Amino acid sequence: MGDEHGFRIDGSRTLAAHGFLRLELLDVVGPTGDHVERLAIRHPGAVAVLPIDVDEVVLMRQFRAPLGDALLEVPAGKLDVTDEPPIETAARELEEEVGLRAGRIEPVLGFWTTPGFTDEFIHLFVATDLTPVAARPHGLEETAADIVRIPIRDVERAIAAGEIRDVKTLVALQWLLLRV
Repeated sequence: MGDEHGFRIDGSRTLAAHGFLRLELLDVVGPTGDHVERLAIRHPGAVAVLPIDVDEVVLMRQFRAPLGDALLEVPAGKLDVTDEPPIETAARELEEEVGLRAGRIEPVLGFWTTPGFTDEFIHLFVATDLTPVAARPHGLEETAADIVRIPIRDVERAIAAGEIRDVKTLVALQWLLLRV
């Protein structure tokens, strides 16, 4: 594995694995031939979906254990169903987490979350023409999450006030603001 900058991965070994995550130690060779070790967290990838219901965005306030705090977020989920295309994962997560079915769901963009230590890639979608359905939350955090509707006209203020601190949600909402 290499790129135009002369780096290559010369080997790796798994240090730990749990659930959907794997921690690897990589042997990286630089352009001068020097070897360094780098840690990498391997992630199956994820989806995030920005639900737009007429003039509001639909978010969820969900507790995140590593932070010991709840964050306002777009619905999202791991690509953990074998052979399920990301667009189907996004539609399923939207229904499960916030109880909305999209009449229209479209890909927006994709991005690496924190490439300094993980290969997690998020596929971002926008969902419109929403119809309420029964939510089917999974796990303690989703079950306890609150659904929060924010008028689109208030999104910029919410970002500026620091009410939204989750990167996938910031990316989704900034994308929206560029289009309104």
